[in-house]
Amino acid sequence: MLNDIEIARKVLLKPIKEIANGIGIAEQHVEEYGRFKAKINLEAFDGLKDRPDGKLIYVTAITPTPAGEGKTCTAVGITQALGKIGKKVMLCLREPSMGPVFGIKGGATGGGYSQVLPMEDINLHFTGDIHAVAAATNLLAAIVDNHIVNGNELNIDPIRIFVKRALDVNDRQLRNVVTGLGGKSDGYPRQSGFDITAASEIMAILCMCADLTDLKKRIGDILIALTYDKQPVYARDFKVEGALAMILKDAVKPNLVQTIEGQPAFIHGGPFANIAHGNNSVIATKLALKLADYVVTEGGFAADLGAEKFFDIVSPVTGITPNVAVLVVSVRALKCHAEVSPDTLDKEDTDVVKRGFANMDVHIENLTKRFGLPVVVAINRFPSDSAEELECIKRHCAEMGIKAAVSEVVAQGGEGGIALGELILKALTDKNSFSSLYSFDMSIKDKIDTIAKEIYRADGVSYSKEAKKSIDLLSGMGFGSLPVCIAKTQMSLSDDPALKGAPKGFKLNVRDVRVSAGAGFVVAMTGSIMTMPGLPKRPAAENIDIDAQGNITGLF
Repeated sequence: MLNDIEIARKVLLKPIKEIANGIGIAEQHVEEYGRFKAKINLEAFDGLKDRPDGKLIYVTAITPTPAGEGKTCTAVGITQALGKIGKKVMLCLREPSMGPVFGIKGGATGGGYSQVLPMEDINLHFTGDIHAVAAATNLLAAIVDNHIVNGNELNIDPIRIFVKRALDVNDRQLRNVVTGLGGKSDGYPRQSGFDITAASEIMAILCMCADLTDLKKRIGDILIALTYDKQPVYARDFKVEGALAMILKDAVKPNLVQTIEGQPAFIHGGPFANIAHGNNSVIATKLALKLADYVVTEGGFAADLGAEKFFDIVSPVTGITPNVAVLVVSVRALKCHAEVSPDTLDKEDTDVVKRGFANMDVHIENLTKRFGLPVVVAINRFPSDSAEELECIKRHCAEMGIKAAVSEVVAQGGEGGIALGELILKALTDKNSFSSLYSFDMSIKDKIDTIAKEIYRADGVSYSKEAKKSIDLLSGMGFGSLPVCIAKTQMSLSDDPALKGAPKGFKLNVRDVRVSAGAGFVVAMTGSIMTMPGLPKRPAAENIDIDAQGNITGLF
């Protein structure tokens, strides 16, 4: 089989205006970025307000493993499969960050014959949205420091400044830095740091806002710092929300591309799910629901992260309700949760697969019992999977009353996902009693405790002294009614990445609690999670190259 980039290069892409026309977007709303990418201006909503929303198919997965689950390629494959059986369907994904692209994860545009294209552009600078978010974040940080240097009229305490600068690169060296060294003309010394752009509050705001006006208001609501007498200082106090919104005036518009089989796809916004809320923009999803009968979207990482945050943050705030959840699993990933040696993953062993069911079962129970959604399990087939191992998973799902189908979308494209697509369509007629996990009027601690016990299966929550003080401070400032976004390792249901399967007898360790007031949620920092990842010993960047003709190799 050809590699991803070789497959992508053999595809004859349709002009992006043709893709837009096929879903009813008028030409005047299409702003082309070359022949195969476009931004859709928000005036496209004007003629669609009275159109009923389509059905939302939410794709998530079991806890990630190095063996791979294939969530993005499954989401793309479902879109292509529904297109093949004549459904009007759209795909909504997040924009890839260049941090993971050049780090360990690689790209995020699917794989094999289930990709969104042009994959090189999407995985690199795309239409510049992520850079715009970084520029806005860094301007805000510069404005704050400049204010203090020039008299500090707002009485800001420099050790209580919350805003950090941002960069779309994995760089652990910038997690903690001292800025302003040198003479007086170089600023003033203070300890600070960088977040990866995907973890910045402005990225979250871009993905939560309803339009440009809402974007500007949310930027103004960013909690910047505290004064010496512990009073809040917001971005609007610097009168810069208009300037920052101007930097983001194009970034707020959804990006339209296409799948390998020509289905339309919005790729817009890129918050990570382990350190942010992990879902594509509300604007893109709402527009897609007006344009298509079926919309496929995915949340970052497993159902305890991206899906939980969609169901508990995005959905109640925006009114976007999922109609069915698709849980992606693989034989290899289940074996990893059985904690076997990596060199045995290709060896047929149904007993090992069964030991891995514990992790899958927790996610199924969360989706069905905690959130009340109909669920379909997508078994992403790898070449080494045996027929008996695949049947073993299907039998187990049937015993739980869950529909399951083998997906071969990586090798066969939409054709390999038709059985899965048909099961999803049937599940859309099943009872849907969706509800969020908690009420916003619960305390911050009660919300964290509820997520920890109900979703992670923790025995309870342990709070550091700093976290307790932060909760008291934020509650006193009126932020106690916001939903909670838990920053947690993606590698385990717990906050310890070494605990595989369905760990028991642990407590969730909350070391700090922060507020993203503009985005509209409180963030609980757990375990050793970092808002600026580091590179691995052998970064993926070592394998990426470009020749004299501009042909890229090593990107996956």
